[in-house]
Amino acid sequence: MIFAAGRGDRMRPLTDTCPKPLLKVGGKPLIEWQIERLASAGFTTIVVNHAWLGAQIEDALGDGSRFGVELRYSAEHEALETAGGIAKALPLLEDSGRPEVFVAVAGDVYADFDYSTLRGPGARLAAADLPGMHLVMVPNPSFHPEGDFVLRGDGLLALDGGPRCTFGSIGLYDTRMFRDLAPGARRALTPYYREVIAQRRATGELYTGLWENVGTPAQLEALDKLISV
Repeated sequence: MIFAAGRGDRMRPLTDTCPKPLLKVGGKPLIEWQIERLASAGFTTIVVNHAWLGAQIEDALGDGSRFGVELRYSAEHEALETAGGIAKALPLLEDSGRPEVFVAVAGDVYADFDYSTLRGPGARLAAADLPGMHLVMVPNPSFHPEGDFVLRGDGLLALDGGPRCTFGSIGLYDTRMFRDLAPGARRALTPYYREVIAQRRATGELYTGLWENVGTPAQLEALDKLISV
C-alpha cells in the first residue's frame, strides 16, 4: 500500500494544483519510482489511497498495467491518516477476507530500498499468533535528530533507551491489527506503533542506503539534482 492521501501543506504552492506523489524527481513522479521498485521486487498488487486531487493520481497511473502490477484505489473524501486509511482499504488489501501481511510506504518517500528483502520478515509475521509489525529504520536525518525508536541488537524495537533511529516510513503490517477500526474513522498509526513495540511484537532493520523524505520544495529540488546526475 502506498499512502498518497495527504495534502502536502509544506510543499505548497506546488501541491495546490498537483498531488504530492505526482511531483517529479529525475523526470518521474515520486510514486512511480515506488511502484517500479515494488514491481521489480515481485509485488503484483498495490493499493493506493488518495484524497486531495485523487482523480489526478488515478488518471496518471491508470490500472497499473504499464508497470506490470494491478493498482487498486481507495478514495477518501477527507484524508483519514495512516491507520484510518488502512482500515478503509482493508477490502482491497485482504483477498477473500483472509488476513494479510502487507508492505506500506509513504507517498513522499524516495529510497533505493530493495523491497524483496521484506519477504523473510513478512513470512515470520504471517506465521505469528498475534499481529505484529516490522519497520525499516534509517539513520537520523538532520530534520529529525532525536529519532523515533530504539533498534536493539536482537532486532526488536524498543520505546526507551538508545541510540535511537528514525522510522523510514516503510513497514510491514498485519491487517488483523486494523479490523476493529471502523471504516471512515480518522486515526494515526502512532498509537499502534507504541502498543505493539511495548508488547515486543515489533521488529526492525536499519537501512543505510539512499533515503529521502521529500517534505519541502527545497528537498524536492535537492533530490532532483542528486538523482538527475
